[in-house]
Amino acid sequence: MGESELQQHLFLAIKSKLTTETSVAEEIAALLQISTDSAYRRMRGEKPLTFDELYKIALHYRLSIDQLMNLDNGAFMFQGQFVDKKTFRFEEYMNSLLRNLMYMNSFKEKEFYYSCKDLPVFYHYVFRELAAFKWFFWLKTYFNFPEFAGRKLRFSDYPEDLFAIDQKVLSQYNLIPSIEIWNMESMSILLRQIEFYRDCQVFESDKDVFRLYEAVDKLWDHLEKQASLGYKFGYGDPEEKPKGKFRMYFNEVQLGDNNMLAILDGMKLSYISHTTINFMLTRDIVFNENMYNHFQNLVKRSTLISAVSEKERSKFFRIIRERIARRKEALKV
Repeated sequence: MGESELQQHLFLAIKSKLTTETSVAEEIAALLQISTDSAYRRMRGEKPLTFDELYKIALHYRLSIDQLMNLDNGAFMFQGQFVDKKTFRFEEYMNSLLRNLMYMNSFKEKEFYYSCKDLPVFYHYVFRELAAFKWFFWLKTYFNFPEFAGRKLRFSDYPEDLFAIDQKVLSQYNLIPSIEIWNMESMSILLRQIEFYRDCQVFESDKDVFRLYEAVDKLWDHLEKQASLGYKFGYGDPEEKPKGKFRMYFNEVQLGDNNMLAILDGMKLSYISHTTINFMLTRDIVFNENMYNHFQNLVKRSTLISAVSEKERSKFFRIIRERIARRKEALKV
């Protein structure tokens, strides 16, 4: 990597850490105590950074120079935060997710890969029932928040302000062209969680379970329609106005892992899912190239079922729909 290219990559990394409203040139000018024009010259690679300037920038933005120079030292740097029961607020978590998606949408060219171990998190926000269920399940069962001990799941308990954020998250995701790789088990975790709560009598009645399965059914119809059209659109939009391009793949043999890869104006970012609700992010060039190659191999070994392959698409959606139907039929309603 040449000096000019390295500098441009450095400033792309800085941009990825700033909000969409922040000017990188003004930030750098203030940090290095230079003019904005001089900052732009450095950003374009016309004027080399001095060692002192590089040190200040790396220290201020917590950037790894060996990663920027693509030095193979066998280590990868990630960033992220853990859910802490003492300080965690679900609203902040959702706003963080919203900011990440808005950041991705700030780029002209963007593409988002998702390896679906289970239903992608964004799709829980199409319907209030699904959003309420996932919120309750995470906080009660995964994290054992004491205020959820002994509580029954009531959809009406889900805060309106949270669902408003959910809708914004979904809207932002719909704008991003995405490649989702699914398998026959991608819906199994959600269905098992619903059955687990029914067996444990967390629902007030089978009527609520049926209501939740109805939401899953409608979501599945919506995803099938998006797949047939090859693009995402807002649920309930009678005109089905296209938003982000939607490529859906079916893989027969390999389970997903919920890992994600964003490509933003050529820059790659990997999001690694861990411990249920947490994820960590890396800008490491070597790691992201490996992740990109992994997704390309997955795509090659999968069948594209969006916009084409109507027979394969219909079969995939029919099998999952039959699983949902069997669960609905077993309810006492």
